[in-house]
Amino acid sequence: MKYLRRGVWYLAGRLLVLCLVFGTAITVFYYAMNVSNIQIILKDGMASRAKIIMGIEEDAAELEKYFQSGQLSADEQLLAAQNGQSPYEAYRVRGIDHRLELKYFWLWPWDNAVQVSIHETIPRIDGRVRGNRADEIIAQYGDAAVYPPDWPETDYSARLVRENGQWRIRELQRLVKE
Repeated sequence: MKYLRRGVWYLAGRLLVLCLVFGTAITVFYYAMNVSNIQIILKDGMASRAKIIMGIEEDAAELEKYFQSGQLSADEQLLAAQNGQSPYEAYRVRGIDHRLELKYFWLWPWDNAVQVSIHETIPRIDGRVRGNRADEIIAQYGDAAVYPPDWPETDYSARLVRENGQWRIRELQRLVKE
């Protein structure tokens, strides 16, 4: 009887350790999967948003892959670009160097929403003023206006939600630096 009890406790202890190892491995796997999906959605979505604002891309429907429709209809910069009031309207932008830095965040495998702080910069914009407006822009703003204006470095608080297994940006709020 003594050996049977020891054997059962030995197996139970090993089974508990095995369950803890598998549980940790599954949690780490789902965390890594969710984090990589969120990073891809944020980086690609924010880059596409900037390209549409600058006029590099024309298809605003592409943003529906990354953003919820409520966020798209509330985005002031995007609406200004669609109404022809973007500061990049007079420029032909050929390319950008878009960078997005995500701050640390945590989510459990069963979470369906997450709040992420991000810092967006575009250090280099490749473009020039459109030929038909060049003389007007140079006369009004000077020789430096030949090149597109700088993109402002901006901090955002992004709220993402998972719907039907896919992450989308629900809310993008600009943070004011103090």
